[in-house]
Amino acid sequence: MKVNIQAVNFNVDRKLVDFINSRLEKLQQYFDKIVGIDVSLRTENTSDKENKSVDIIVKIPGDDLVVKKTAKSFEEATDMGADALERLLVKRKEKIKTY
Repeated sequence: MKVNIQAVNFNVDRKLVDFINSRLEKLQQYFDKIVGIDVSLRTENTSDKENKSVDIIVKIPGDDLVVKKTAKSFEEATDMGADALERLLVKRKEKIKTY
């Protein structure tokens, strides 16, 4: 499984890349046929404190799962996105098992 991280209009430090990789690697436990993951990091132009946006696209055979989360930090948004993806992957696996 390959994780592609893309940052819009800023450079990502190594610590954030390592955090995202380690958090998203755990998704393999829930669904073993993940082909790849694309992560897009963006800072929104608003006066809100919650202006860090993370888009995560998980590529699985037959479909892509997309989650978009916004939080105060990229770590928090990634964590919330990974939690949502865990639930989606478990649902997908249950759906496949019924056939």
